[in-house]
Amino acid sequence: MSPGKPASRGEAVAPMAAGARLEAMRRRVRVSRLAVWTVIAAGPIALGITLTSTPTTVEAASSATPTTARTTTVAADPAGYAQLFLHTWLRSSTNDEASAQTRHAQSMAPGVDLPEPADGAQPAPQVVTAVRTAQRAQGVWSVTVAAQYADASVRYYAVPVATDRTGASFTVTGAPGVVAGPARMEMPASPYRVNVPEGDLSSTIEQFLAAYLTGAGEVDRYLAPGVKLLPVTPAPYRAVTVRQISAIEEAAATVTVPADGTKARVLAQVEARGEDGRWPLAYEFTLAARSGRWEITALGTGTAMGGAR
Repeated sequence: MSPGKPASRGEAVAPMAAGARLEAMRRRVRVSRLAVWTVIAAGPIALGITLTSTPTTVEAASSATPTTARTTTVAADPAGYAQLFLHTWLRSSTNDEASAQTRHAQSMAPGVDLPEPADGAQPAPQVVTAVRTAQRAQGVWSVTVAAQYADASVRYYAVPVATDRTGASFTVTGAPGVVAGPARMEMPASPYRVNVPEGDLSSTIEQFLAAYLTGAGEVDRYLAPGVKLLPVTPAPYRAVTVRQISAIEEAAATVTVPADGTKARVLAQVEARGEDGRWPLAYEFTLAARSGRWEITALGTGTAMGGAR
């Protein structure tokens, strides 16, 4: 506003309105304080009710957006730590405390005794693999680790491991114990019980696997729109033969391609041949019918549950 110029109506109203809002806020604060002092005399129960129900005027007047703190939980996985410890522990010795293996084992398990192998004893294992993990209590684990030796014998060890609250730090809390290996369960029945004859579905799978494993052709032509699968590179095999295809759904066994949108889950038993010999392989597929042809929507391995029957 210029000097000597009378204030406009809008300029006069603005500070008046701001002052009114400020005075209203002050009154609400005074009322809240009065309410708190009143219930203090009424006892602690009334005070608790008032504190939880009275609005906080200061927070309501603030324009800052409250920030929510998020905590990320890290899942503990002590299997690899136990496997690495046993690998070094089996190669350590009290007779060679200066070796790298001995120092490493001691750093992973302070206070744990080291072995003292006899002269000419069985050499260290060729392969050490964690096969089972069991949580005994909060932050306390037992990991069963298999050690396979050059003569094909296998010995199992239980390694006690502790983890901190975050699941990011581990320590071995005691010497390993030799235990019996995991029991072998019966082979579960396979869900793939429908035999798939030669036809469009089996042809799609065979041609896809030829492109996928041998580089003969493009894999994209057998995939549903939006599905991306890269071939194995470099191609590990010269030839791929599909020996058997079994399905879960009866629709996979039809001679003609069913209606659009029909899905089928199948298991393909495959024979692959290359420079390194003949290899039996298995692949699980999910396919969908579209425009008179079967298209692959997913590829998986490892859940065949006994294979085709």
